[in-house]
Amino acid sequence: MSKDLDSFITGLPKAELHLHIEGSLEPELMFALARRNKVDIPFASVEDVRAAYQFSNLQDFLDIYYAGAQVLREAEDFRDLASAYFARAAADNVRHAEIFFDPQTHTDRGIPFDVVMEGLLSGMAEAEQAGVTSKLILCFLRHLDEEAALATFKQAEKWLDRIAGVGLDSSEMGHPPAKFARVFAAAGEAGLKRVAHAGEEGPPAYVWEALDLLKVDRLDHGNRAMEDAALVQRLAEEQMTLTVCPLSNLKLCVVKDLAQHPIDAMLEAGLAATINSDDPAYFGGYVAENYRAVAKARGLSRGQIAQLARNSFTGSFLSEAEKAAHISALDSYVKAAG
Repeated sequence: MSKDLDSFITGLPKAELHLHIEGSLEPELMFALARRNKVDIPFASVEDVRAAYQFSNLQDFLDIYYAGAQVLREAEDFRDLASAYFARAAADNVRHAEIFFDPQTHTDRGIPFDVVMEGLLSGMAEAEQAGVTSKLILCFLRHLDEEAALATFKQAEKWLDRIAGVGLDSSEMGHPPAKFARVFAAAGEAGLKRVAHAGEEGPPAYVWEALDLLKVDRLDHGNRAMEDAALVQRLAEEQMTLTVCPLSNLKLCVVKDLAQHPIDAMLEAGLAATINSDDPAYFGGYVAENYRAVAKARGLSRGQIAQLARNSFTGSFLSEAEKAAHISALDSYVKAAG
């Protein structure tokens, strides 16, 4: 990749729509929090943690992801986690981020829901003062049952004015979206946006379920939708935003090589695809690195790269006026960059 294209990507105004805040826990911070909170972790060094980040599938990743989350105990920890992510996002010229959090990962080990919220909101407020706006999306863990999700949603009631939407993550295979139809209906009735992971490891049928049963406003991943021509046509017609995560796809073997990644095929099919980092501490790069990696592997043009960034704003849950302001800034940047 040329230095010109590299700097173009770094400076490009962009939003990030698929980021698990717990998945931005870098080994250095994990160790610092383990010491601060006197938590034993199954690694002797930062190098041991990085060596463990060699996964062959989603479940292998999730096992270490949940182990790492054990160090998050106090509101201060969640604030530090968020602040570290936003600093890296700002360096990539992310202007707005819509971040996932997994309250069940914490409440199931005795951490109060309020502690998680207070810490994350504190980090988000600091980031906004520094110029990066953000929204929170509460994710339900799909390997647990819907009753657990409904209980979590009940815990969230006092915070719903600070939560933009709900999502669905964790192990996809064997846990179809239909399993969570009631809690998603409740979230819709409460006025929240709805998103769901579908079509990462799961089949196109899971994407159909997310659309028809969960009534999602945005689709997370969606790679395997490309296997179903009728589904692709529907996603294009509805301009359903797809939050695609290239380095995650590579690390979790969704694609064998980024040279086989479908991102440009998605654009050519008229899909509103975006680029995101998913769990960047575990998958080898934050959002700009995801742009660079897939741009190099697929030979993306500046026009395609700019379209991906434009889609990230149009697919956000910002107001129409806020979207327009960001897109105007993006267009000005692209024009000035020649």
